[in-house]
Amino acid sequence: MREINFLVENNARRIWHPMAHPKDMQDHPPRIIMKGEGIFVTDIEGKTVLDAVGGLWNVTLGYSCDPIKKAIADQLTELPYYSGFRGVSTGPAIELAYELTEWFRPEGMVRAFFTSGGSDSVETALRLARQYWKIRGQRDRTKFLALKKGYHGTHFGGASVNGNANFRRNYEPLLPGVYHIPSPWTYRNPFNETDPARLARLCANALADEIEFQGADTIAAFIMEPVLGAGGVIVPHESFMGLVSEICDRYGILLISDEVVTGFGRSGAWSGARLWNVKPDMMTIAKAVTSGYFPLGATMIGDKIAEAFESDETSFGSIGHGYTYSGHPVGCAAGIAALAETRRLKLDVKATTSGAVLNEALAALKQKHDIVGDVRGKGLMAALELVADRGTKKALDKKIVGKIADAIYDAGVMVRVSGSNIILSPPLIITADDARTIARAIDHGLSAA
Repeated sequence: MREINFLVENNARRIWHPMAHPKDMQDHPPRIIMKGEGIFVTDIEGKTVLDAVGGLWNVTLGYSCDPIKKAIADQLTELPYYSGFRGVSTGPAIELAYELTEWFRPEGMVRAFFTSGGSDSVETALRLARQYWKIRGQRDRTKFLALKKGYHGTHFGGASVNGNANFRRNYEPLLPGVYHIPSPWTYRNPFNETDPARLARLCANALADEIEFQGADTIAAFIMEPVLGAGGVIVPHESFMGLVSEICDRYGILLISDEVVTGFGRSGAWSGARLWNVKPDMMTIAKAVTSGYFPLGATMIGDKIAEAFESDETSFGSIGHGYTYSGHPVGCAAGIAALAETRRLKLDVKATTSGAVLNEALAALKQKHDIVGDVRGKGLMAALELVADRGTKKALDKKIVGKIADAIYDAGVMVRVSGSNIILSPPLIITADDARTIARAIDHGLSAA
């Protein structure tokens, strides 16, 4: 690797960073992370902090998972790459597809289509949804419904179903025929409803109303995160996804559960759909499937859709879609090892127990600091929404939130800022003491404000 001075001098000079303004990155160069060990990362200046971001929701097993590293090294030696396109497969891809369909058998998933990550998985699900209806002879079913504040990646399809203008406006016009309904967000919603159960019903009614308005026979699918992640960790009432599923069944609309964040234990269950006791038609997965050690994702396919494709005798059933790295053998080997460790360590239980400690500690910070307007969380997904005024719920200026995050970093913890939210998604292997350490650092940052 080049000398440290070279890295510092060229920081943000040759890279455009995701989700950032290039000029801002040049004016305020980002931190350079050089090392990861356990749940900690070390920057170029030698400062070590607890990573409460978990990479980007994905490093569930921390940075020292030797079984994954060994699986990657062994596979690189044996077969570093081969295509998974028509007529060819590899051993790791076959094995991981088996493991994934067994893992998500309770949700009714029977097939896997491999991708390179979450955005790819969403794009695949949207395409397959439209194709399914062509196979079924209902070619007018092309529209998609989604939640405001939902996040579904960065491809044109995913950006179109995203429910946040920050990820849409600069790239419009996007995919036509996409419509959004209110999210069951008790802190901010158009109904001024604070009761979670009543709000869930109101949002579900809005979904049914939109379906009636658009015409059910024009809608391909509804896509949602079981717990909304990037939108600010919005946790619906336990009834909401079930109500959505019931409405989709009533109108014959496919339900896509975006599990890129919630899959493999982060919410306290092996999937968000399982958390809410729902069986979707498709699921999108990525991130924790390899704990971030290799770019890999998949679209999981339910039996109804699989049967339609596999029994089709026309050209509509042929999948004209795929990625160069679909079923990458090294990624699949990493996934096999990651799933084994995830199951062995019972990360769903760890997320529940450590998450309860973290969310309790964060709730205490709301009582202590007036700038904390709301605290939300489920498992090891958590967010603090910071406000300038609790009465009006006016969002705290993002520059101030950034300075708070810097103070938290100085206190030994890395957090993620999204607008006026501080979002937490630490590795699922953290302990209760680690959760308290995170809360103490945030307390320091809030006090500094």
